[in-house]
Amino acid sequence: MTARVPDLFDSPRAAARRAPKSADAFRTISEVADELEVPQHVLRFWESKFPQVKPLKRAGGRRYYRPDDVVLLRRIRNCLYDQGYTIKGVQKLLREGALKSEAAMRSSGAAAVAVTPAAPRVKDGGNRTQLVDLRRELVELRDLLRRSR
Repeated sequence: MTARVPDLFDSPRAAARRAPKSADAFRTISEVADELEVPQHVLRFWESKFPQVKPLKRAGGRRYYRPDDVVLLRRIRNCLYDQGYTIKGVQKLLREGALKSEAAMRSSGAAAVAVTPAAPRVKDGGNRTQLVDLRRELVELRDLLRRSR
């Protein structure tokens, strides 16, 4: 007879970790990093670049993020990773109020709307029409090569 190996989920502490937190609960840096799929050092870096992100710091410098911080971090991540903004571009959006958190909107009386930042500007030195023409030519060449096979 073999001895039973204790399961990680047998302890009450492990069961507590599994239980979902309430939406209003504060999150640790590891929880936020896992939720946003970014390393913890990236969140600490963003704190230095975006003063609007102010997690509560406890003894030993342990960070606790408020729900509004997590919402703001998710918007920052979306702009940087999905929409192609630079750090400076996101800083500008924050200064203009385009990425306000829900709490800031509620306290100011603004309507809660989904924020979709403007598309990033292309710095092409005024050659946009040339780039569009070049792309069109490349597509035509691709299609021509496909037909010739």
